[in-house]
Amino acid sequence: MKHRLIPLLLGALLGLPAAAGPGHDHDHDHDHDAAPAARPGDAPQRLPDGTVFLPKPAQRQMALRTLPVAAAALPRSQTLQGLVVMDPDAGGMVQATQGGRLHAPPGGLPGLGQRVRRGQVLAYVEASTASLERSAQAAQVAELRAAAQLAEKRLERLQALVDSVPRRDIEAAQSELLSLRARIAALAQGLGAREALRAPVDGVIASAHAVVGQVLDAREAVFEVVDPRRLRIEALAYEPALAADVGAAFLVAEDGRTQALRFLGAGARLREQALPLSFGGAQGLALGQAVRVLVQTRSSVQGFAVPAQALVKNAANQSIVWVKEAPERFQPRGVTVQALDGDRVAVTQGLSGGERVVVQAASLLNQVR
Repeated sequence: MKHRLIPLLLGALLGLPAAAGPGHDHDHDHDHDAAPAARPGDAPQRLPDGTVFLPKPAQRQMALRTLPVAAAALPRSQTLQGLVVMDPDAGGMVQATQGGRLHAPPGGLPGLGQRVRRGQVLAYVEASTASLERSAQAAQVAELRAAAQLAEKRLERLQALVDSVPRRDIEAAQSELLSLRARIAALAQGLGAREALRAPVDGVIASAHAVVGQVLDAREAVFEVVDPRRLRIEALAYEPALAADVGAAFLVAEDGRTQALRFLGAGARLREQALPLSFGGAQGLALGQAVRVLVQTRSSVQGFAVPAQALVKNAANQSIVWVKEAPERFQPRGVTVQALDGDRVAVTQGLSGGERVVVQAASLLNQVR
């Protein structure tokens, strides 16, 4: 009986599940199975290492775009402060050469913005003289008129005796009469003279300081006439060597738009410890307007050209660009930049060739937290 129970007990023991030893728990083994890296979720977020996770749907919603960059020889650039000035060949001042009272021409005094033609009379200035001086001039005119009457009668008598008097006496009398008449005309013109103020060039009235009846001093500016299509910009360069290295120049508007300028030349004398540079081709500006001029040099520097909108600021107010590391991962990269042409900047440090830089929606990506 005992021998028959032993095989039954062994079979029962073999049918039981084997107990796992310490360190071999099945649940523990499952925890240590290899698993894929945890995915940050479906919402855009900034990761602990400073990079940004941005899913593809969010990238499409933000209209995010990237471009690969390549190193190239780019021109150096500087931004100068400039001032709109008059082209000396297409503008001028209208000034009175003598003191007097201002009078309007038949068509009236011109107003601001009115177009005028060269030589057009803009106003008259009636010379002002003291009462004693006017009286002396009037007395002198009366004396000359009396002398002219006597000279005229003497000439008539000599002409009546043309056969008995020398020819030279008649010619002398004629010359004396002509001289007296010319002196009378000159003095009479001085008594009631009016100086005509004329436009020096074709253009528009840029400034006017004229009122009918106004008393002017000599050399006082009354009008300023300019051609708005021919204005110049004077910019100050604190590096005199820049004058010999100007390759291209652009006018930078407040909204960031640019306008190509022509470099006309540089001065030879410092002004406010800077060298004045002259540029032409400016349009839609006003005299005296302060502007910014972006000057590109002929010499170049190695760098990466990226759109200016790709440049943003980090929390430390440093210039950065966003570089695409993976399809949904972007890294901030501190860079050193120089302006190129108003629309682009040259990254001289911080990038490598072939990297993809965010060129659109960089400001939105920079706000992800």
